[in-house]
Amino acid sequence: MRYHIDTIPVWDAWKEQTECPLCVLRRRMEMKDVELFLGGSVMEPDTRIRVNEKGFCARHHVLLYAQQNRLGHALMTHTHLQETAARAEKILARAKAAEGAQGTSLMARFRGRAAEKNPLAEAADALDALTGQCILCDTIQESMNRYLYTTLHLFTHDAAFRKAFEESRGVCLKDAACLLRMAAEKLGSRERAEFAAALEKGMRENLRRVEEELEWFTLKFDYRNADKPWNNSRDALERAVTKLRGWCIGAEPREKK
Repeated sequence: MRYHIDTIPVWDAWKEQTECPLCVLRRRMEMKDVELFLGGSVMEPDTRIRVNEKGFCARHHVLLYAQQNRLGHALMTHTHLQETAARAEKILARAKAAEGAQGTSLMARFRGRAAEKNPLAEAADALDALTGQCILCDTIQESMNRYLYTTLHLFTHDAAFRKAFEESRGVCLKDAACLLRMAAEKLGSRERAEFAAALEKGMRENLRRVEEELEWFTLKFDYRNADKPWNNSRDALERAVTKLRGWCIGAEPREKK
């Protein structure tokens, strides 16, 4: 797959010196897409078809609901509910029929059917697949793939960006994994080695830095340290969680205007 190179957002995110510039980009795209789906696209046939098919995950329903556009949210949810209900009914009807047929003969279980997957387990898997999709997750991932590719492109072709990358606070473990997968797919052997070395050094140094800051945060609760300076530890908990799991708590990781 070929990816469009979009350097300006990536550069802007890295200039912010956050614990993970890619989390900045992901959050920006997420909130932009949430607003988009509750805007004029609510009534666009192509969008509604895609929403009807996949719907939204629980996390993105929460974000959609928080936008206070209950009508737009309800319109999309209504038609998705109709389509999902029809599919769920078929899944459950097949399970009922198959389990009923299988249960009519106890001897069938001793003739090999016991080794087959139980119809109820198959139905459970089908329902999981039915509810495990999210159109917002998909669109955000498409954008993130472009930004991941652009990050690697800048690292290998722009000396100034490579310097900024190497001197930054690094990325979260989640996005380190994403970068490594993209690098394995898109970079040559020499470039992969150079990127892996830079990523490893940055992760090692920055994880150690955050760990030390988080330790001092905990020690500040000891009365003996009450009058000592916080240094850079007041938000160490939030930043440590970002390093471990990607941004989910603390100040919004968006670019400054």
